Amino acid sequence: MPTFRALTRRLFLQAAALWAAFRGTNRGAAAVETRTNPARPFSDEFPNLDSLAVGDWWKKPAPRGPNPPPAMDVPRNEVVAFALYTHDRDVLKLTVQLFPLKPDESREVRLELEQDSQWREAARAEVLFPGWSAHFRLAKWDNTQEVRYRVRHGETALFEGTIRRDPVDKDEIVVANMSCNSSRTGGGRAEIVDHLRAQDPDLLFFAGDQTYRHTEHTAGWIEFGLQFRDVLRDRPTVTIPDDHDVGHPNLWGENGKRSVEKANADGGYFYPVEYVNLVQRQQTWHLPDPVDPAPVERGITVYFTRLRVAGIDFAILEDRKFKTGPQGKIPQQGPRPDHINDPTYDPKSIDLPGLELLGDRQLKFLRNWGEDWSGVEMKCVLSQTAFCGAVHMHGKRTDRLLADLDCNGWPQTGRDKALEELRRAQAVHLCGDQHLAVVVKHGIGEFGDGPYGFTSPALVNTIYGRWWHPENEQAGPNPVAGSPLPWTGDFRDGLGNRISMLAYANPEEIADEKRRADGYGLVRFRKSTREIVFECWPRFAGAEGGPAQFPGWPITVKASDNDGRRPTHWLPELVFNGSVNPVVQVRDVATDVPLYTVRISGSRFQPGVFGAGTYVVRVGGEGPEKEVHRGAAVADREQAGRQSVSF
Repeated sequence: MPTFRALTRRLFLQAAALWAAFRGTNRGAAAVETRTNPARPFSDEFPNLDSLAVGDWWKKPAPRGPNPPPAMDVPRNEVVAFALYTHDRDVLKLTVQLFPLKPDESREVRLELEQDSQWREAARAEVLFPGWSAHFRLAKWDNTQEVRYRVRHGETALFEGTIRRDPVDKDEIVVANMSCNSSRTGGGRAEIVDHLRAQDPDLLFFAGDQTYRHTEHTAGWIEFGLQFRDVLRDRPTVTIPDDHDVGHPNLWGENGKRSVEKANADGGYFYPVEYVNLVQRQQTWHLPDPVDPAPVERGITVYFTRLRVAGIDFAILEDRKFKTGPQGKIPQQGPRPDHINDPTYDPKSIDLPGLELLGDRQLKFLRNWGEDWSGVEMKCVLSQTAFCGAVHMHGKRTDRLLADLDCNGWPQTGRDKALEELRRAQAVHLCGDQHLAVVVKHGIGEFGDGPYGFTSPALVNTIYGRWWHPENEQAGPNPVAGSPLPWTGDFRDGLGNRISMLAYANPEEIADEKRRADGYGLVRFRKSTREIVFECWPRFAGAEGGPAQFPGWPITVKASDNDGRRPTHWLPELVFNGSVNPVVQVRDVATDVPLYTVRISGSRFQPGVFGAGTYVVRVGGEGPEKEVHRGAAVADREQAGRQSVSF
């Protein structure tokens, strides 16, 4: 019988091998290879997973159908399909995706950097199987310099691009917000890529559903990369997988458990851990290191993290992985466990104790992230889907659905907890998934007191149309003045959540690709004015007869309005001596919970609070480092006084 010490060592080695495989080290690659049957790397239970890229893949017949994925057997000087990267602080992370390799071909790629007009090898990496990706992590990266790179395989195959410097001197930082790239429309995406290259965003964000190939992720991921590589190659990119990327119609990850129900409403993942981790490795390894890397159940890896680009601080979330599945946990009140159509139902009946959305680990991350302003001026959260159900018609223009539990509007308590953390940091939210572009202002305790959210349109919307269409066809209270759209204003979604609708881009004709509201978003962060501009561009914008932006856009908001609470009491005005744009935090003494932590503009700031009580004010250059005030708030702003502050 093995000793306890031997068992402990074995478990440690197994855990280390799993983590190394995710990190892309040579040792991890070897561990994957030795444990894997090349023909069925995901076990005999799932013999057809990733079938176009495993086994004797080059002998298999080409896929049939109206929109098959690209051929995997390419000329051998083209096997390096694409690369994507990020750098944060002094670490560069870069993922290379290859087409499948043949048995006699090298399993190694080389990263070369151009220095002083000469190409010099910087590192080598193993090509991992399954998945055919390779990964580079370079510490002590100088992000003040723009560097040409190329990744090489063998003697002739290579992919070239540019690692941009961190553009900290730019006042306006532009993020492309994209999602839902339908696999039913094959071929290139030139009409999108050409516009993106002209608009030149500083960061690309793909919020999920990069592919709908479901059980053929490697082929689908390569297809996505081929479509977008001419814009991926020369700027940092965030890609995060959503439900279809891991082969699901919907996904409630429920901390990694296995799902056994066809519709997944029981929660968990259909497919083996190795397949889920393959998807995540291909799509997210190049992101900054996870802030809390412990895997969830069964060894499924996590990737939630932060990325700082030119003074904009992005929290990257996994809003599916920890979320509870509805089946068996709440009363079923519709045709499916996740759909509700009874107008008399009580939203509180499905907001029950124990239901999770982001989970404690990500909420803790958001709290810490919100208090750390090191080198940043504005904050933004990136995730898969919206914190509300801003949709009325699903699938068809005549199919009305009251509530869809696939969105982040459920569970409502989890939604409110997440939005409270965003509000504390005046962070805006960008996402995709819904196949309907909207800009909303969330309400938590009352309309308008929460942050803004921008849901991108589907890049290619052939899968599932959605529409915003109130049943009474009336605007809500406080509609947007002068909007060309008829149904803006304050509404409750089907889950009872408060939202203020600012703009929406309904498909005009779902069968016409130029009228079904395909497109993408651009978000401009203006550091000097602390403004955020939302833009929404049709896929065929600028083409002959094509529109400019969708009606209702652009929309300009103040970053400070991501906290829409109205102060009722005041603390002394802070006058900073010798400091500009410091960080200010206000905490409630009774609860020891921060009301907010923000970087102010200028050298004067009067903290407002939202009720009587005693509060602590802390200030600093990069976070709440020094306590400068402790006392009761007063209702009369003028009587709160003034306080000189030095630190």
